[in-house]
Amino acid sequence: MRPVEGLWIVVDDAYAAQVAEKRRLLAERPEAVLAALPGSEAAQAEVLEAALDALPEGFAVEGGAVATPDGRHVPLGDPLPTLGALLQEDLLLLERRGAEHVLVAGLLCFPASWTLAEKIGRPLTRIHRPVASYDADLAGRVQRLFDRARPGRPMWRMNALGYHDPALFQPRTEAAPKVERPARFLRCERQTVLALPSGSALFAVHTTVVRPEALTVAQRAGCPVTFAPD
Repeated sequence: MRPVEGLWIVVDDAYAAQVAEKRRLLAERPEAVLAALPGSEAAQAEVLEAALDALPEGFAVEGGAVATPDGRHVPLGDPLPTLGALLQEDLLLLERRGAEHVLVAGLLCFPASWTLAEKIGRPLTRIHRPVASYDADLAGRVQRLFDRARPGRPMWRMNALGYHDPALFQPRTEAAPKVERPARFLRCERQTVLALPSGSALFAVHTTVVRPEALTVAQRAGCPVTFAPD
């Protein structure tokens, strides 16, 4: 993980299309993309406040609404649905409960082969159970990362995944995991950890999907994904 330089919210050239897809999913599949445990309301409000404070150029808070880079005005309401209409990032809220952080609320419109329903209310080790590389050593390091996060000092990392299908909404249950097929697209996630004043933690995920030919020679050489032959 490395410190975020500047604001943690990212706006790129896919903004309008990605937010339109999030709005569609929120309208048509809310049960699949939103979940929250009772008692997480105050922490959700903190997430909304933190996001409004980190809005980049192109947004403007105007009274009880936010003007967006694509010309919309989004009324301020319930935190997670409101942010779903504003940001490209998926937002996962975790609280320290006992020995681990537990997922207590989430807006997950662009899952990379997992489902919010199976993870809500689960601690970090249980959330990552299907990941073979998530052993006790890695679990300890991830937990220490969340424990050491401080308000106003967000950290981020990037991962890279190979996908045959470019769709952003790709939920899969643990019983029906992703079937490996030749990768025709690179799916990258910018993952940000932001500590909130209450001690809760926000895990924000900005997803980018590109064809391999969009990569530079150096980017493709350093990419851990093996792509299908052209």
